[in-house]
Amino acid sequence: MLDVNNRGYALPRQPTVVVCVDGCEPDYLGQAVALGHTPWLKRTLAQGTGLIVECVVPSFTNPNNLSIVTGAPPSVHGICGNYLYDMASGAEVMMNDQKWLRAPTLLAALAGAGKSVAVVTAKDKLRRLLGHGMQGICFSAEKANDVSVQENGIADVLALVGMPVPSVYSAELSEFVFAAGVKLMQQRRPDVMYLSTTDYVQHKHAPGTAGANAFYAMMDGYLARLDEMGCVIALTADHGMNAKVAMDGTPDVIYLQDWCDAQLGPTRARVILPITDPYVVHHGALGSFATVYLPSDVAATSLVSRLRALRGMEVVLTREDAAQRFELPPDRIGDVVCVSERFTVIGTSANRHDLSGLDAPLRSHGGISEQRVPLIINRKLPGLDPARRLRNFDAFDLALNYAQ
Repeated sequence: MLDVNNRGYALPRQPTVVVCVDGCEPDYLGQAVALGHTPWLKRTLAQGTGLIVECVVPSFTNPNNLSIVTGAPPSVHGICGNYLYDMASGAEVMMNDQKWLRAPTLLAALAGAGKSVAVVTAKDKLRRLLGHGMQGICFSAEKANDVSVQENGIADVLALVGMPVPSVYSAELSEFVFAAGVKLMQQRRPDVMYLSTTDYVQHKHAPGTAGANAFYAMMDGYLARLDEMGCVIALTADHGMNAKVAMDGTPDVIYLQDWCDAQLGPTRARVILPITDPYVVHHGALGSFATVYLPSDVAATSLVSRLRALRGMEVVLTREDAAQRFELPPDRIGDVVCVSERFTVIGTSANRHDLSGLDAPLRSHGGISEQRVPLIINRKLPGLDPARRLRNFDAFDLALNYAQ
């Protein structure tokens, strides 16, 4: 039994695969099953376990992937966004570096206990965080042509997978993750494998559309092959996804920096959008969660009521209240935290967001409205308390402690 971040985990007796499907709003699965595109999933829901659980807010990629592999919320592991304002240096930075991680991962602990571990992620931004302290295989589809045994625990991934490096803006980037997972299970049979995709498809295609159904049919085929090899599979998501448009089809945006500048004077407040990462073409860095740093002479409480009155704003909290409600590290969020409603996103200033790359109505995430995600296990879970509150970061607990 391993103890990681005050949770106990049994060692795997069967190969165990945990899959994080980026942006997987539960309706994607429901539509795909109903339309006959995912026979493995339909069978698994009937014979295994299908749950709707909650992800971490902000419902973004980095906080939730790290919650899944640590079994803990951001208040423990420290990764509270894809992007943050580092008050120590006065700089806005990506949260890709391992220095931001405050807790060990279960992946590293399993490897340390002598289990073979493999991690395949779509984007390289997550690779170093997921592989922190871990001995084993860890690489990204994005940089699959630039791997080494020393850095990634494996060489010549392209030959292994039999696919070229896909575009970062493609469904094929996620397919590469699944294809690599199947090949690794066939040839290396790791004890534990973590697969994490990208939400490019979900940002562009609503549930039930041809593009979405093709993606989930592809995924279903690879998961069926892993199932046939005897793997325990736990599938969850880092966050959901929703349309973020007004009735005329244009993005419904609260430009929060512009609003703060009008209220307090130009540049006195600093608005941070934690959705920001190097890949913003498909969402324009617009999400439903923002944090605001205020000058020392402005009390957070003086702005909260005015921000709550803005059309499209769902929740506005002070730093302390937000840290408590969303289990966030208080030293890494602003004085005020804003969460917009289901169909609304938050931006900084109108002139700072390039939306020219949007070739479909905006779909994005980050808020409470994207907190519901699937958690599907291809086994029954005897002994699980039906009244227990479940989160996406319970995936390893269910896979190792109940499904084996």
